[in-house]
Amino acid sequence: MSFLRALRISGLSVCALLFVLCGTRANAGNEGDLSFGYSRTGSDIFYPNTGGLNGWDFDGQIHWKPFIGIEGDLAHYGLGANSSVPRTTTVLFGPKVSVGTARFKVFGHFLMGGEHSANSGGPSRISGGAFAYAYGAGADIPFAPLLAWRLQLDHLSAPTQSPANGTHLRFTTGIVLQF
Repeated sequence: MSFLRALRISGLSVCALLFVLCGTRANAGNEGDLSFGYSRTGSDIFYPNTGGLNGWDFDGQIHWKPFIGIEGDLAHYGLGANSSVPRTTTVLFGPKVSVGTARFKVFGHFLMGGEHSANSGGPSRISGGAFAYAYGAGADIPFAPLLAWRLQLDHLSAPTQSPANGTHLRFTTGIVLQF
């Protein structure tokens, strides 16, 4: 089985597991959230000469303790880019600390996992995967019952292949379902 296929299967398995666990925990009166939105990476984040990449990000959290949760994050980048630019998928997991009120919540997290990048054209072919990590913070701003808007900024890197001079930032924004 190729690394990319294993990464996709892992990502789908994580999403299914999060839905099941979040639904089960929500019925028990515990909190969690699911979010989906737009994400943009800094330039040369995984490979040189790639520029910033547009994509999407899906993540879910299950509260383990009152302020501590377990988070899973699945993201894909390279949307709208030409075939020489690598498409990158990341699957990350880790702890998330959240504090706040019903009106405003801030969080910090540290996630580890993997990434896979590939392109289908251009002078240099890219196809491979590596360990990746992200750490950062964000805020959820409620706008309706059970719904909030997320703003998040992370440092994202794959240490064995990320260029040292790359801009290792990831900005994510999108809608959050809180339960």
